[in-house]
Amino acid sequence: MTATLEAPAGSEKTEVGAVPSFEVTIKLRRYNPESEHGEDAYWEEYTVLAHGTDRVLDALHKIKWEHDGSLTFRRSCAHGICGSDAMRINGRNRLACKTLLKDVNPDKPITVEPIKGLPVIKDLVVDMEPFFASYREIMPFLITSGNEPSKERLQSAEQRERFDDTTKCILCAACTSSCPVFWTDGQYFGPAAIVNAHRFIFDSRDDGATQRLEILNDKEGVWRCRTTFNCTEACPRGIEITKAIQEVKRAMITRAF
Repeated sequence: MTATLEAPAGSEKTEVGAVPSFEVTIKLRRYNPESEHGEDAYWEEYTVLAHGTDRVLDALHKIKWEHDGSLTFRRSCAHGICGSDAMRINGRNRLACKTLLKDVNPDKPITVEPIKGLPVIKDLVVDMEPFFASYREIMPFLITSGNEPSKERLQSAEQRERFDDTTKCILCAACTSSCPVFWTDGQYFGPAAIVNAHRFIFDSRDDGATQRLEILNDKEGVWRCRTTFNCTEACPRGIEITKAIQEVKRAMITRAF
């Protein structure tokens, strides 16, 4: 006789050693300008069988592979490194590949929708071009002067530590699309662009800090931040984004005087 484990209410019984499974309902925000709904977005629910170790991304895969192949979303590494699967899950910006179903109250429908502030192309896919346009504008590369060096540019551990936190950005746009200023002002650079500017402004090897600070001193630049901490809470890499923005503001004032 095969022994079984008692699973939580609503779950199926499984053999000893197996991972208990349970049903979870995913409420998706769907959008396809070519469908019968036209330009209107709408909600659609799917119920799938999941396990305690499953993430939201696993549930989306099951919906696409087993229920509706037209569902569209971005994903790549599925390990929280590429940042391509940022979306709003139960009203909060998260990476689908890092969010466990059991951690977002699976007893109720889990809402999944595209990140805010960027044009929706289809379902959970948004147009990232405005986001990357701001990123390119702050010149996210090392700027140096003088002759080509004959050896690598060195810096101390202390110098590296000064900007180490902001090197963790994976350009997922979770922070920028959680910012209420960005939602209402499409010209605002947004937290991610400022974070990546910070990474070079405080790099001891870089000579372009003044140029970047001039760019961020624009009316749609760093001063648009209202310090609501939404960006810091949304960051899947734990970057202290609001702190970095304040440091850029202080650098701007210090250099001005």
